[in-house]
Amino acid sequence: MTSGPDGTKTKPRSRRGSGRPTLSDVADLAGVGPITVSRALREPSRVSPELRERIDAAVKNLGYVLNPNARALASVRADVIGVLIPSVTNNVFSDVLRGIHDGLGDSSMQIQFGNTHYSVREEERLLRVFLSQHPSALIVSGIDQSDESRKLLETAGCPVVQIMETGPDPIDMMIGFSHFDGGKVVTRHLLDQGCRHIGFIGARMDPRSGRRLAGYSEAMREAGLFDERLVTTTTLPSSVTMGSKLFSDALERMPELDAIVCNNDDLALGVLFACHRAGIDVPGRVSIAGFNDHEMMAAAWPPITSIRTPRYEIGKQAIAMALAEINGDTVRERVIDLGFQLMTRDSTARLPA
Repeated sequence: MTSGPDGTKTKPRSRRGSGRPTLSDVADLAGVGPITVSRALREPSRVSPELRERIDAAVKNLGYVLNPNARALASVRADVIGVLIPSVTNNVFSDVLRGIHDGLGDSSMQIQFGNTHYSVREEERLLRVFLSQHPSALIVSGIDQSDESRKLLETAGCPVVQIMETGPDPIDMMIGFSHFDGGKVVTRHLLDQGCRHIGFIGARMDPRSGRRLAGYSEAMREAGLFDERLVTTTTLPSSVTMGSKLFSDALERMPELDAIVCNNDDLALGVLFACHRAGIDVPGRVSIAGFNDHEMMAAAWPPITSIRTPRYEIGKQAIAMALAEINGDTVRERVIDLGFQLMTRDSTARLPA
């Protein structure tokens, strides 16, 4: 979109060789996403009068004409909802998938899963495969899609739900919680318990992990206690064994460590086992906190403090949002923050000096 000498918006040049304005051109001029334009043109009653007026003005300005053949083709949707997750072995996403299946109920829709293996390129490839089948909706993990994936989702012509996180720029709908806030809350808890040399260990370090680290870092900076030597991370996959190794590395570098914020529960369990082997008292000498609050956190000895995330609820509500849009019911609350809970247990119960 360009502006004339007087600041008024003018027609953008078509990006296609035919010279015809595209749906994306209309979206750019109206200042909305292609999905919103598509919805407004197909079912005007589903968008607000003000938004409809803006889109209509952009259509007239550009001389955009809806291709009836393309519209007819797009309206033929398979009874399939595509779901993209980064891992099928991670218990976090097992809970999400359980919520999706339970939320599907007696719907005629079928679920088709894709595993991106935390790969941006694989996500792009799977999106193209799914979109070639004209799904009725798409559910995708996270908010960090590549430019190419985002473009594919914005022009998908079907409801899109981003899950496991919230952010400022939803493609269509979004449900999750703040990983940054979770990292900050659990760190503040340890500070409140009197810990001062609080380390952070993380594995794989995908964008969600990075935001947990950012929350930890902000809490430590606000307390005037941040030190880069307290942070120990790896891009290698997470595991209990990796937790033990990272803790050993962190303790060797900073022997005065008195607490550890772990990026997930597997790492936290590894830290606990390492402490048991080395005769390190938990929580007397070192406090431990995890993230996600799997069942093993309460079963460990001592039980481990963790951030409980609403994984099952995210899956169940995400499928409900997708089904509502498919059935023509407008979802008015398009970004839902389900929050999280700090589950405090014995692993961080420091006795007063």
